[in-house]
Amino acid sequence: MKSITKIVITGGPCGGKSTAMTWIESNLSKRGYKVLFIPETASELILGGVAPWTVSSNYEFQKALVSLQIQKERVFEMAARNMDDEKILIVADRGILDNKAYMTDEEFQSLCRELGGSEISFRDNYDAVFHLVTAAQGATKFYTLANNQARTETPEQAIAMDQKLISCWTGHPYLRVIDNSTDFNTKMKRLVNEITQFLGEPDPYEIESKFLIRMPDLEHLERMPNCKKVEIIQTYLISSDSNVELRIRQRGRDGSYIYIKTAKKTVANGKRIETEQRITKDEYLSLLMDADTSLRQIRKNRYCLTENNLYFEIDVYPFWKHQAILEVQLNTPEQHVIFPPYLIVLREVTNDSTYKNHSLARSIPPEEIEAGRN
Repeated sequence: MKSITKIVITGGPCGGKSTAMTWIESNLSKRGYKVLFIPETASELILGGVAPWTVSSNYEFQKALVSLQIQKERVFEMAARNMDDEKILIVADRGILDNKAYMTDEEFQSLCRELGGSEISFRDNYDAVFHLVTAAQGATKFYTLANNQARTETPEQAIAMDQKLISCWTGHPYLRVIDNSTDFNTKMKRLVNEITQFLGEPDPYEIESKFLIRMPDLEHLERMPNCKKVEIIQTYLISSDSNVELRIRQRGRDGSYIYIKTAKKTVANGKRIETEQRITKDEYLSLLMDADTSLRQIRKNRYCLTENNLYFEIDVYPFWKHQAILEVQLNTPEQHVIFPPYLIVLREVTNDSTYKNHSLARSIPPEEIEAGRN
């Protein structure tokens, strides 16, 4: 069956995007993928003479940039559908949400409306997002302006822009941040490994840690630029294989949603083979007819938080007032997690089946803490 996947490679200035494209082409081609690259639109426009300082305003420049980006992506998707290759990977050198970092929130929302979309619909139109942290953060001696004529940022400006870009993409269902904790070649290997795991080559293992936490200050979270709230409705389906868990999910907010079908199979060492498939709203509604009626539907608000180059997901359920579930995706089981100081961890529940969503759909455990208790 033909498979077309669209991902974004983003990151701060001098994060390694140009080199990453070569690594992706080399490694994914060996795995049978036809790899298509969408060039960075901002650099194309600026080097061609269209820049914020040559047009009437930054807003008009961003509108031209996003309009061209939308058209380029449509052309690449159309071309991919007409290719004979079975496995096609479209790689965008930056995506539409990158432009939000150069605008106010009000300007970006206005731009989205003017172009017939929303922030959520443009963000979640990509299957996965991979952010390469600027060399200015953790590898300062390698930060340079020499390899991109459109780059003008100082190291301090590069770090600030890096954080803004991460915040812009926070809330996406699949965001991974590749930092500078290793040498550059290993950084590229980590990126390729993250992409191949996402694609399920050879098996998409999921390693996550889960924690029971005190209910955080939700108003504080919603004010944070690096935190985004999404609404999730999760329904479990009847499965013909007792070893496979099937579910469908509606994810989004403010009337803009995506629909995902997921199959999970647990394997050794706490890893799970997980495959996800985007589905249409009609397919989602049809699959609801296969719901496992012995399990309740799970409704929750998820707060997606980027901190310390990790992607945290805080699930707030309507049946608990004083506690919530925190999940963090890991690269290895041994990876050390640094928790933000405003999240109070009660205990780890990674291996406690009571707190898995499938178990919560069957039985809700009582709260472990009470109001006012330390």
